[in-house]
Amino acid sequence: MNKTILVTGSSGFIGSNLVKRLLSSETGLDIIGLDNMNDYYDVSLKEYRTAEIEKFASESGCKWTNIVGDLADRDTVNRIFTEHKPDIVINLAAQAGVRYSITNPDAYLNSNIIGFYNILEACRNNPVEHLVYASSSSVYGGNKKVPFSTEDMVDNPVSLYAATKKSNELFAHAYSKLYNIPSTGLRFFTVYGPAGRPDMAYFGFTNKLINNETIKIFNYGNCKRDFTYVDDIVEGIYRVMKKAPEKKTGEDGLPIPPYAVYNIGGGRPENLLDFVSILQEELVRAGVLPSDYDFEAHKELVPMQAGDVPVTYADTTALERDFGYRPKIDLRTGLRKFAEWYKEFYKV
Repeated sequence: MNKTILVTGSSGFIGSNLVKRLLSSETGLDIIGLDNMNDYYDVSLKEYRTAEIEKFASESGCKWTNIVGDLADRDTVNRIFTEHKPDIVINLAAQAGVRYSITNPDAYLNSNIIGFYNILEACRNNPVEHLVYASSSSVYGGNKKVPFSTEDMVDNPVSLYAATKKSNELFAHAYSKLYNIPSTGLRFFTVYGPAGRPDMAYFGFTNKLINNETIKIFNYGNCKRDFTYVDDIVEGIYRVMKKAPEKKTGEDGLPIPPYAVYNIGGGRPENLLDFVSILQEELVRAGVLPSDYDFEAHKELVPMQAGDVPVTYADTTALERDFGYRPKIDLRTGLRKFAEWYKEFYKV
């Protein structure tokens, strides 16, 4: 596959894993990474991921270019498109996190709205074969019907973060229709794994337990999350990016928007308390915590938080139908890999 691929958010959790996957399984690719390396969480993690990419790149038959810059800066985005002319764009850069969106709304409008608009404009002015972008399971809001299907209405976001992701889908649809840009949105469900984001529950819980602090379990533990291991997410992106929605003309002679949306989730919602139990067992097994650690003394059951939803649950039939793929890594396997990575990275 001799193509130029732009990955935004390339030093992020999903982005870095995707770049490593591309470097290890393809030859002849020209991969450009863009990341603003912001300090929303520990920058040393982003630096670690970038260094990991460099290692893969040195042994790869692909070209790797790392650019530090901001998606919200239109000149930077335009320069990348005119200089590198990407064939495929994978937009994973975003301001993540539901709770942070309540206290820092500006960050979300910059990254998730203006940044995405800049990408769409660049794709319009420098035609691409396929734009793949990260949406989120949060677009389903407080949907009562489970599992969540891409056919469901998603008009009731319960956080600003969710609203920005829904607007990305609407923007992409409009640009697909107006300019015949093939685009695919991917609704990711609770992604976890080694070198993840410290603001995610499993990572935050681990940090707190190590420091002898109490972990808060929301909705008194009656939360279910469709946890998806990062490699499963990456496999989904990898397959989707190679198969853009087809360009077709409607009866009116105008393009039918080459636009698609898929869920990528485990399809197996796990109760938060069960999840915490498995995490505890794996942290002890990896030697991150002592075997006699008193977990009960460090757990506090608390009410639901603003912006949170009780259940996430992916219906992945469309992904299976069109790409022959569904996530397969179970929670214990995934948390084991995280615990082993944590021990090594933080030298516990």
